[in-house]
Amino acid sequence: MNQMDRKTFLKELSLLAGASIVYGQAGAAAPSPNKANFKLGFVTYLWGKDWDLPTLIKNCSDTKINGVELRVEHAHKVMPELTKTERIEVKKKFADSPVELIGLGTNQQYDYPDQAKLKASIERTKEFIRLSADVGGSGVKVKPNGLHADVPVEKTLAQIGAALSELAAYAKDFGQQIRLEVHGEKTQELPNIKQIMEFANHPNAKICWNCNKEDLIGDGFQHNFDLVNKWFGDTIHVRELDRTDYPYKELLSNLGKMNYKGWVLLECHTNPEDKVKSMMEQRAVFDRMVKAV
Repeated sequence: MNQMDRKTFLKELSLLAGASIVYGQAGAAAPSPNKANFKLGFVTYLWGKDWDLPTLIKNCSDTKINGVELRVEHAHKVMPELTKTERIEVKKKFADSPVELIGLGTNQQYDYPDQAKLKASIERTKEFIRLSADVGGSGVKVKPNGLHADVPVEKTLAQIGAALSELAAYAKDFGQQIRLEVHGEKTQELPNIKQIMEFANHPNAKICWNCNKEDLIGDGFQHNFDLVNKWFGDTIHVRELDRTDYPYKELLSNLGKMNYKGWVLLECHTNPEDKVKSMMEQRAVFDRMVKAV
């Protein structure tokens, strides 16, 4: 071996050894920056609204959708009125299954001009936070529900943000996340969501992206996604993933690029006769799409 070849050989050998240390073995491929670490889950609105808890857990297990956000006020009846014993039973049902209880989806909102209604909603949310902790959930979903013609926009957004900040601090003591669904006429527009989160200014206040048509307005999907994705929490709501009226491939690609590790939750709006079959079909669609991420 001549001198130049020997130097080249030694240099390449050194690089190979370094790669072995970084990746665990020589020749192992570097991890893909787009590797999908997010998981498919289920929201019980609307497909699961009529199922009691054992049926819900069985249907999720059978379709290999192993995470669920329970919409409150549905047939599963996981509500703050449960006794301590009943809460333990709910937690055990999930613990004995492959299905994870991701949290509770509430209708609590904080845009009320009536301050008594605002206070009541905040206190009710605290009840759901304690309930979620007791039954093994990790967070509570809430809403900004709208603006009011006789109230300045910024005042309403600031009020919602202040409520979120209070609740995020409260939830932190119970190991729970506060998840603001991108929801409501006008409030679901992403510049308004951004303002709410800036007013909230609490690390435990997060966003639940909701795949609304408003995500596509203004400067478009990518701009709106980038506007708020730093606040993403553990949950994202999607409709049927094979619909063509929303850029689901682009959404999943973005989640892969940001190394999102939360749950993509099916919140489907159709009414198929066989909802379990439809869940299985969506599981297959998700798996195909993730392979392309």
